[in-house]
Amino acid sequence: MIKVGIPRALLYYQYYPMWKTFFEELGAEVVISPPTTQIMLSSGSSRVVAETCLPVKVFLGHVLSLVGKCDYIFIPAIRSVKKKVYNCSKFLGLPDMTKAVIPESPSILDIDIDVNKRKRDLYQAIYQLGRHFTWNPFKVRQASIAAWQAHLSYIQLMSSHRLTPPQAIERISGTLEANPKAYSTHSTSTQGVIAIIGHPYLLYDEHVNHRLIHRLERFGYKVLTPEMLTTEGLESATARLVGSAYWTYEGEIVGAGGHYLENGADGVIGIMTFGCGPDSLMMDMVRRHAARLRATAFMSLTVEEHTAEAGVVTRLEAFVDMIQRKRRRQVKVCV
Repeated sequence: MIKVGIPRALLYYQYYPMWKTFFEELGAEVVISPPTTQIMLSSGSSRVVAETCLPVKVFLGHVLSLVGKCDYIFIPAIRSVKKKVYNCSKFLGLPDMTKAVIPESPSILDIDIDVNKRKRDLYQAIYQLGRHFTWNPFKVRQASIAAWQAHLSYIQLMSSHRLTPPQAIERISGTLEANPKAYSTHSTSTQGVIAIIGHPYLLYDEHVNHRLIHRLERFGYKVLTPEMLTTEGLESATARLVGSAYWTYEGEIVGAGGHYLENGADGVIGIMTFGCGPDSLMMDMVRRHAARLRATAFMSLTVEEHTAEAGVVTRLEAFVDMIQRKRRRQVKVCV
């Protein structure tokens, strides 16, 4: 059986159930890289110049961890998934970059996704991808339909049950209850509610963010994430803040930030990486909105390759302490 490797990085948390369904429908076995470690990050960093952004370094480390474990590695070049809305340049050249800096990598399965082109181009790209496993176009079509349905069910599962992507993936795989490390965002809150916004590859990579969700829950807070909102809710909040979106995943920051700032969270934490231009602009829009509302505490947390765990913990403790002091003042006023 052909083995297809999928790195547990970048777009993994958005599309893994769809990719897994597509390849398994075509008879392939899907192999996932393990969770990020310092060794993986260091190995990925060693292949590129220092100015390369942290998510790409992590991604390359995951690709290296799959070398020798699969026949192919799936790395799509996703340019746009919505008309006149564009992706960050790092996603566009990812297949070519990987081939250049990791020559020992297994053969790379790449597909160019750009909805601004003709539908025929997208269909041909999908068939080209499927031909690595079968020459039957009907079978490829059936696999793509099943994959799309899996993606829609995945999104619906997260928004309707308020699950994070790792929780939803584990539930789909039937391992949620068996995994003691699964995020417990359904636990009873004693202190309040804190929303975290940002890209999934930052929010759910525990090595990169130093177990952010776990630490907030240890403080007694219920944690909300962008995936717990409906697509319509994210788009509506994005439109209120900036009008029409320009970046593909703007809803994860601007939409989610705007919604949670306006709808009862005690605090909102934005996560971004050092040197990311689009994220800096989007996070600043959320910060300005928070300053205008003056109702919900907001903190922007920037992470990079050498971010120390102690620094993250210190900032979280200060943020939580600020929220608690504000709540105590409100109680005194009410009394």
